[in-house]
Amino acid sequence: MAEQRQRALSTSGEALYEILALEKGATHEEIKKSYRKLALKYHPDKNPDNPEAAEKFKEINNAHATLTDPSKRNIYDKYGSLGLYVAEQFGEDNVNTYFMLSSCWAKVLFAVCGLLTGCYLCCCLCCCFNCCCGKCKPKAPEGEGQEFCVSPEDLEEQIKNDMERDGETPIVLQPTNATEKTQLIGDSHRSYRTDS
Repeated sequence: MAEQRQRALSTSGEALYEILALEKGATHEEIKKSYRKLALKYHPDKNPDNPEAAEKFKEINNAHATLTDPSKRNIYDKYGSLGLYVAEQFGEDNVNTYFMLSSCWAKVLFAVCGLLTGCYLCCCLCCCFNCCCGKCKPKAPEGEGQEFCVSPEDLEEQIKNDMERDGETPIVLQPTNATEKTQLIGDSHRSYRTDS
């Protein structure tokens, strides 16, 4: 039982040019000319008893399709078949970002930030020591009360009391039928100023 190995992805970007018997950086016209010549030579109709010719024909078509597409050719020239694989997985627009983030200097920067901050969620030591750990958080003065939470029921009751004290009652019911006219705002005008 023969095991099929997956071909290793290269980063050189030369194999497709070699399939078409061209130098890297060949012009569009040279690619077309070489493709036509090789496609005629290895076409399955001209070589019906040769399965290797059919396989070679598939490789030639794949090389031609990649090298005649300007964006794929640009990715292939820069990053090789690994770049084409990344473009297939993440999109052609994200190839440069992928290779930038997988570079050595990006990994070192990530490690240094992790060591300096103590975690990867913060971006500076000050933020980390004040918020995440809380060890260096400033203490409240002794005369002031501690922070407290108000329940939603108490908050609603406080809002109702404040509105009743101002002479306005909150609307707590919806109109029962659509033809009923309601006056949401009373005759007195509301003021939106703050006492400071």
